[in-house]
Amino acid sequence: MVCHRCKLAVEAELKASSYTLQNIELGEATVKEELTAEQLEALNIQLKHLGFELIDDRKSRLVEKIKNLIVELVHHQNEPLHINLSSYLSNQLHYEYNYLSNLFSETEGTTIEKYYISQKVEKVKELLIYDELTLSQIAYQMGYSSVAYLSSQFKKETGLTPTHFKTIKANKRRNIEEL
Repeated sequence: MVCHRCKLAVEAELKASSYTLQNIELGEATVKEELTAEQLEALNIQLKHLGFELIDDRKSRLVEKIKNLIVELVHHQNEPLHINLSSYLSNQLHYEYNYLSNLFSETEGTTIEKYYISQKVEKVKELLIYDELTLSQIAYQMGYSSVAYLSSQFKKETGLTPTHFKTIKANKRRNIEEL
């Protein structure tokens, strides 16, 4: 679950299955009941119809937490990050960054940094499409040191400059889950 609508969909599914929801956050839901293997399998099938799946091992849950922290940071924070990403993730998850980085790369086939950049570029696309901020304002809001650096990363990721993207708007945005 990477957005508010995702949380609502999972919450509705759990309630429809008569489970007592204790807590729901991005990427994690806790129910009061102890579920049997059959109940877990049935729930997993129901969630797959919504585009979700149960994650049952510790390492996969940790990778999902990394993704959720990055999504929250990029898409739901209004202030740029004032510490580096590695320190932020280490502080939030209480693991050494090297361990998190190796685990993420091994599981996802990409680095945390590349995932973070792809999330930032998707947010920049969104802001460009809304056309409410200048490129300088977007660069500041997204924590880039300059418009040139933002443009460089954007072009590496999309093949287009932000200005060209803004004019054609043909390069469709991707869902967060697809990154």
